[in-house]
Amino acid sequence: MNLSRRKLLAGSAALATAAALPSLSSAATAPEPVKLRVVKRSIDVNGRAASVFGIQQPDGTPGLVTDDNRPFRVRLENKSNEDTLVHWHGLAPPPAQDGVPGLSQPLLNPGGAYDYEFPLRRPGTFWMHSHHSLQEQSMLAAPLIVNPALAFDSGPQDVVIMLHDFTFRDPQQIYAGLTGGGMMMDHSAVGQGMDMGEGGMASMDHSAMPVGMAHLNDVEFDAYLANDRTLQDPEVVAVEPRRGAQLRIINGSASTNFWIDLGVLEGRLLAVDGSACHAASTDGLRRRFFPLAMSQRIDILLQPLPPGAYPILAQREGDTARTGIILATSGAAVARVPDRAAEWAPALTLDIERAFASDSSPAARAADRRLTLDLTGSMMGFVWGLNGRKFGAHEPLRIRQGERVEIEMVNRTDMSHPMHLHGHTFQVVEIDGRRFGGPMRDTVLVPVNSRVAIAFDADNPGRWAFHCHNLYHMAAGMMTTLEYET
Repeated sequence: MNLSRRKLLAGSAALATAAALPSLSSAATAPEPVKLRVVKRSIDVNGRAASVFGIQQPDGTPGLVTDDNRPFRVRLENKSNEDTLVHWHGLAPPPAQDGVPGLSQPLLNPGGAYDYEFPLRRPGTFWMHSHHSLQEQSMLAAPLIVNPALAFDSGPQDVVIMLHDFTFRDPQQIYAGLTGGGMMMDHSAVGQGMDMGEGGMASMDHSAMPVGMAHLNDVEFDAYLANDRTLQDPEVVAVEPRRGAQLRIINGSASTNFWIDLGVLEGRLLAVDGSACHAASTDGLRRRFFPLAMSQRIDILLQPLPPGAYPILAQREGDTARTGIILATSGAAVARVPDRAAEWAPALTLDIERAFASDSSPAARAADRRLTLDLTGSMMGFVWGLNGRKFGAHEPLRIRQGERVEIEMVNRTDMSHPMHLHGHTFQVVEIDGRRFGGPMRDTVLVPVNSRVAIAFDADNPGRWAFHCHNLYHMAAGMMTTLEYET
């Protein structure tokens, strides 16, 4: 998805390439909200047609690009044949516009529409996705890019890459296979029964798997996509040889962590989860590999490229499977890139949290409240929860407006968990008892046998979801609420 800053600033809704994202029209002349439609669409996955969801503007372009000097004004229309609701991941809307069934607003029925309007706090790379049932697995998601208002065409070229793990199976069959036909937790805490279907447990040859990787993935997929395509037919993005590129990579996968592999290139990290950051040590200055957990985003600056073709790859944690796009200068020969790497990718680490610091860290202040949240559960029976309870039987996390809040998450399970807090941006401040000032995020990975603490200011009163962003773990109950006391 190759975005032109000049066209964005001009308010154009149609860019030069089919995969480009639309811009909002000028704030001075735009009384009408931008329309986004939930639709069913067909894509080709390695020569086989697949029916998936999409979030599109009326002209068919996916997602949304806007500037940070105007409010978020959107009319969401449900043009599919299923109830749905969309969460604006990484933004900080009022709680009634956050898009979580049972917490924010009722489900949006087929043919219905909701209007959203709230201020944008900062520029960055965000995304939007369904928070209902298992629709996220069926690609009910799209990029949401907020550019700085004062952006210039002479800056680096934006390249948006959205990653998905893809299956031809019904996601409910996968879930039933994981749980043995158990009940799926609805976000409004109402269970939904499902028939027993095909098993969803990983089916790869574990005898060939390196030691220690058996519990990194609990679902096997048919393909891994970058901008709806596999490496059998990847997107080739034209880049200017004398202009740098800013990669905006979004992990929209339901159950897959990735390593981003720049190949022969090196990049400088600009932002994580939409928040600008900088290297806190020489280890962070320039890198080839970057970890990207489920729902996280990462912005990477590439210097002007010499003539040629350059794969930008995403390899699945604990696997050789990968996907990606190709950056190519004019006339460059594009070689086939195998969809399997020569070596297994290791488990994701937290080194990026230690190596980078936020450009906008909150003022130093002692915590007014520190909470501990145990991540609990097991792949045996596929039972997941927080503090030993499933969503619906959970105890909310209670805070007060104006407090500096710290939450320490202790992973007592045999899998890692990407923990996402709605309505707030937090700073990673502690890993395994070691204090530091890390980057600002909305999702942080908590590895096996690890303790991770986050800090944030309670500045958005309401009732907010806090959950694991592995879709199947959340569906099984690994979710709670953060609630402001009056």
